[in-house]
Amino acid sequence: MVHTYQITGMTCSSCEAKVKSSLLMVENVVSVEVSKDENSATITMDKHIPLDRLQKALPEKYQISAQHHSELAEQTKGWLATYKPILLIFFYISLVTTLVQFTNERFDTMQWMRHFMAGFFLVFSFFKMLNLKGFAESYVMYDVVAKRLPAWAYIYAFTELALGIAFLVNFNPLVTNSVTFIVMSISIIGVLQSVLNKKKIQCACLGAVFNLPMSTVTIIEDALMIAMSAWMLLNLI
Repeated sequence: MVHTYQITGMTCSSCEAKVKSSLLMVENVVSVEVSKDENSATITMDKHIPLDRLQKALPEKYQISAQHHSELAEQTKGWLATYKPILLIFFYISLVTTLVQFTNERFDTMQWMRHFMAGFFLVFSFFKMLNLKGFAESYVMYDVVAKRLPAWAYIYAFTELALGIAFLVNFNPLVTNSVTFIVMSISIIGVLQSVLNKKKIQCACLGAVFNLPMSTVTIIEDALMIAMSAWMLLNLI
């Protein structure tokens, strides 16, 4: 990805060097070409970098602006590219579970949620199992239980698999939903702490297969399972 930005405040070749060296220090920047005559900086990057991050990297004397592209459009494209795997997974699970309802005389919300949760846990546990050690190493970095008891990271992956099977065969709904509510409620604590503290760590939701950053998407993912299990428990009690 290559973007050209306008840079103000450069007056000499020394300014060019300062701007170039500062921008090269930004994560995901591959190369930088700076011109004081054109008041520009052409940056090659691995993925789109928000304008405010580039500005923070520069000395106060210099101001950077984007005039040749839309920052909002680029950020949206970057977000979609980053979270494409998890978005596709949710789309396919939602599609399949909704199509199943066409075999019923009416839409059964409880059954739909049960099938959705079965698909969620089975698919997510599958990706964790592809590299169980890699998942465990990522998970212990932020999960409140795994930090104290590393073995929990391995147990958690198998717990997700067991929950997926339990939801699929409709095994003791009260127990299955209770375990889901407790496990996911504990899991979301570490996620919230990481996001609120703005820690730049890998989310282990899809194991070590995809390098997904910890973000609000992870919070939504866990919160959705908590909300669904809570709703199903309320309907069972």
